[in-house]
Amino acid sequence: MVNVSDKKITKRTAIAKATMFLGEEIISHFNTNELTTKKGPVFQTAIIAGIQAVKKTSDIIPMCHPLLINGVDIDINIVDKEQVEVFCKVTIEGKTGVEMEALTGASATCLTIYDMCKAISQEMIIKEIKLVEKTGGKSDIKNG
Repeated sequence: MVNVSDKKITKRTAIAKATMFLGEEIISHFNTNELTTKKGPVFQTAIIAGIQAVKKTSDIIPMCHPLLINGVDIDINIVDKEQVEVFCKVTIEGKTGVEMEALTGASATCLTIYDMCKAISQEMIIKEIKLVEKTGGKSDIKNG
């Protein structure tokens, strides 16, 4: 792991975005921005999974520091009749960034959506997961 003992504690944020193709068949089952399958409410469960993944990032990414996370916000939006977008924002006051936590949270959210909807269709595709914004530390990044 990188030694961060000489770094200053600063407020740091990271926002990751995931784009996921669900297809018309799955999207058509949604009612007021939620779908309940035999496994339960899809988006609500996926958000909880994403938050848990953020908190456990250092357990699955070998060189990540265990962090005391200040906040996690996950939003899932139906973009059109086939796709959803997942945004995962992570905030911390610490010596290291939270990019990996945000990316892990977005990934786990999508994987949970996949798991909960696969009985309807297995045509789903997790298309893209990327860092869209990072603040704090040495530099800020905005990838739009």
